[in-house]
Amino acid sequence: MGNPVVWFEVMGKDGAKLRSFYGELFGWTYENVEGMDYGMVQGASADNMPSIPGGIGTAPEGAPNYQTFYVGVDDIPAALAKAESLGGTKMVGPMELSMGGEIAIFTDPEGNMIGLFKGPDGQ
Repeated sequence: MGNPVVWFEVMGKDGAKLRSFYGELFGWTYENVEGMDYGMVQGASADNMPSIPGGIGTAPEGAPNYQTFYVGVDDIPAALAKAESLGGTKMVGPMELSMGGEIAIFTDPEGNMIGLFKGPDGQ
């Protein structure tokens, strides 16, 4: 597989309520991100099944509720340009993350939001 899914995100108007809902539903716990209404899902599943890390939080003001996944890429501007050449639309970024790395979000031709991620180590 060329570019793996590396992160998921669920964002809405009330991040605390969403974290509570998914925490109760799936037994998830969170590490809060300082300065943001965002919690990163903690730990592996009880049966040690592989899992994709992710986060749940409050969407930026004016943004719609959404859930998405992020794909790891080596070059975010190039990946955005390719998405646009195939009928996608850039929505966010590229933007640097405070914890390191870079993200961007685009919509596919059907309007689904997909994220791109490049880690602080370049992957």
